[in-house]
Amino acid sequence: MTKERVNVENYGCASNKFDLEIIIAYLKQAGCEITEDSTLTDIFLVNTCGVKKPTEDRILSRLRSMGNLNKPVLITGCLPKINLAAIEHAIPNYSAILDTNSLDRIPIILKNIEEGKSNSLFLSGKPQNKLELDRVRLNSFLEIVQVAEGCLGSCAFCCTRLARGRLFSYPRESIVDRVRMAVKEGVKEVWLTGQDVGAYGLDSGNSLWELLRVVCDVEGEFFVRVGMVNPEHAKKILDLLVEVYEDGKIFKFLHLPLQSGNDEVLKLMRRPYTVNDFLDIVSKFRRKFPEVTLATDVICGFPGESEEAFEDSLKVIVEVKPDVVNVSKFSPRPKTFAKKMKQLPSQVIKARSRRMTSLCRKVSFERNERWLNWVGEVLVDEKGKDDSWVGRNFAYKPTVVHDKENLLGRKIKTHVTNVSTTYLLGERLT
Repeated sequence: MTKERVNVENYGCASNKFDLEIIIAYLKQAGCEITEDSTLTDIFLVNTCGVKKPTEDRILSRLRSMGNLNKPVLITGCLPKINLAAIEHAIPNYSAILDTNSLDRIPIILKNIEEGKSNSLFLSGKPQNKLELDRVRLNSFLEIVQVAEGCLGSCAFCCTRLARGRLFSYPRESIVDRVRMAVKEGVKEVWLTGQDVGAYGLDSGNSLWELLRVVCDVEGEFFVRVGMVNPEHAKKILDLLVEVYEDGKIFKFLHLPLQSGNDEVLKLMRRPYTVNDFLDIVSKFRRKFPEVTLATDVICGFPGESEEAFEDSLKVIVEVKPDVVNVSKFSPRPKTFAKKMKQLPSQVIKARSRRMTSLCRKVSFERNERWLNWVGEVLVDEKGKDDSWVGRNFAYKPTVVHDKENLLGRKIKTHVTNVSTTYLLGERLT
């Protein structure tokens, strides 16, 4: 086909970014040019997310706009298996829809477009080892390594499991080979990602702590960010997990979702752990790593959450003081059990979300204040606005440094001179 210009929009988590790098590799292999200018594009591609309704609404609005331009539109990502009907209603003249297991169909889709075909649909229930597919690294110093597709959960609120399926762990050798190759190519930061990294290997006789150990044995100077670990898995390997976290290559960063600070609500959510399980894991990590960055997730207004139960969630946040809290207003998602439950009034959900968000911002600022006047090394992994750069210290704390020199991929010594709710502000010393 002729050299087509493709405008790509991406939504969602690190796994979606991992998929995006595969998608772009297929596009470039077909001779396509990736363009950020939507006015000059020949083809639109939207890599979708379906976790939250506001995100879905935004995506559907974009698809409706694209559908009016009479240009080919490809839709990938999680939303096709979560709400296919909504996509087809928003853009009946789509060129192709494919799910997360069908990325290798992109060459066929491009050929179909060249031949004037539309409404191609590729949905597969069979996962594949995506580490074997070519990818284009979007950040030359950052390697995203998906360790598994899917999860073992049956959470009442979650629709991602509909899109990603049951747990399919990639072979440990494939993961290590990918990390080894990336480090040889100059990568300084590796993200191990998945819907639930803590479940890695439970379908194949492996374990997360074993994976981390062999990844850290890869020669070279690099850091590893471990993705989300659910409490029910973390508690089973807690001592071994804390032990392997002692390795200097692992960022002292723990993403441990709470979702609710009330055990009865956790049961309604079908989350197989207790608040005390969560607290025990946090306590163990903080005893060993006092400066560990704790990220968590909280849902406000889940069906059946009483005012007292919500207050319990606030109390846990006050007690634990997480560094980062992803606060979500509950909204029912398609094909989930929670959608069938009696919903709370929207004004109650919004009010609780505002209270939770306000508290979490206060707590995050207090946690960041602990880093004031800290001096140490950060790995610069992101370009900020204007002449600013974003680096991460050993605890994965984002540190903004202003410098006209290109610092991407470099380790620099910094002095933290100020803090905000979401980042530290540092001065470059070397």
